[in-house]
Amino acid sequence: MLLAQAITESYRAFWTIAVGATCAVSCALLGCYLLLRRMSLLGDAVSHGILPGIALSVLLTGRLSGPLLLLGAMLFGFLTAYLAQALHSGAGVTEDASLGVVFTSFFAIGVILLTRFLYHVDLDPQCIFFGMLDVVALRTTIWFGFEVPEVIPTQLLALVLVLGFLLLFWKEVKLAAFDPALAAAMGLRPGLIYFLLIALVAGSTVSAFEAVGSILVLAMLIVPPATAVLLTDRLAPMLLWSAGLALSSTIFAYVLASPAWFASNTAGMMAVVSGLQLVLAIFLAPRHGIIARGIRHFRLALRIAVEEILASLYRSEEGAPTALHQELRDHGIPAWISRLALLRVRSTNLVARSASGNLQLTAAGRQRAEEIIRAHRLWEAYLDKNFDLPADHLHAPASRMEHFIGPQMQGELARQLDSPERDPHGRSIPPVETTTPSQQKPENEYQ
Repeated sequence: MLLAQAITESYRAFWTIAVGATCAVSCALLGCYLLLRRMSLLGDAVSHGILPGIALSVLLTGRLSGPLLLLGAMLFGFLTAYLAQALHSGAGVTEDASLGVVFTSFFAIGVILLTRFLYHVDLDPQCIFFGMLDVVALRTTIWFGFEVPEVIPTQLLALVLVLGFLLLFWKEVKLAAFDPALAAAMGLRPGLIYFLLIALVAGSTVSAFEAVGSILVLAMLIVPPATAVLLTDRLAPMLLWSAGLALSSTIFAYVLASPAWFASNTAGMMAVVSGLQLVLAIFLAPRHGIIARGIRHFRLALRIAVEEILASLYRSEEGAPTALHQELRDHGIPAWISRLALLRVRSTNLVARSASGNLQLTAAGRQRAEEIIRAHRLWEAYLDKNFDLPADHLHAPASRMEHFIGPQMQGELARQLDSPERDPHGRSIPPVETTTPSQQKPENEYQ
């Protein structure tokens, strides 16, 4: 008895996860392209605009599944996008207003068809909004000799169409997503690719109609791609991340929605898990996450503070009056960063205290300071030569740029300026020979 119960539970778990994952992966892959083209909310319009296609399919077949349902949804999804674009470009209606007009009109037509001609068909609002993912394993059909959930053939067809489209037209879709103008110039017809993409969005949406509902499918179209774009800057890894996140959200959602945890709707839990994945990525993403950006900003501020200290001591040795703490404040560097920078320059033997107790540059610190001063004064000379700026307006922009001008750019500036020996204020520009080969990228030394 216990063995039979375990087998039944395993069967139900497998097919629930399989149905949810098939739907989620299809939507997540397409959502990446919608996100790149800044059309994520178009999925909302399409999910409403396909209702007449669903109604006509049910009217003809009497079923809420099957290839004809997918075809009808794709057709009306295509019409939604096409008519909205036609209103926008032909009648001068704004893009958001044209979408609103088209999808609400189609949705109203679908409601009329359902209430007037299909009143005898059982369309549970629970199914429409939240899906019936928890019971899809109980409604089965025979497919190629195997007993599978009724929704699996339609969902697999949608997934195969999505994968086939992306694999066959990988270069074309990629170029149309990133640069439609270039795609058009190369004769790739980005408009056709756009409408095919919308048709696939409609097909994936309706394939999820019974599983996760026409509303919650929007979470799969938007959230996994939005999470993936925080984790990578390349399209192929973005697609893999998006699909992987969609799959994992299904697995975790099934576990969390079980009676042992929250005893809730599995499809709704999928959206919750996807949202939590996005929150984690916002904080923990290795490049675009809040923590990673905070670390980079801290290291940049520390480096700038260190370089300001070295440059200030160098100018002081030249006999120029300096105000170190004021210069650090002018760069927006907090006092605690300044204190850390003072500890850094002493611990790395760039400065030392003289017999009188004042800070002074060591030999290594002076070499580093000369490179910073050289970048500063070359940039002042460049501004003086190429821009009509008063002499007292040259120091501030050069103080900001000096931290980002490495040896290569210094060499280019010197070449364009015929290797000047003095800046516009008459101060000596340290020659390049004083720098060492190890100082290749000063902007990264303290990162």
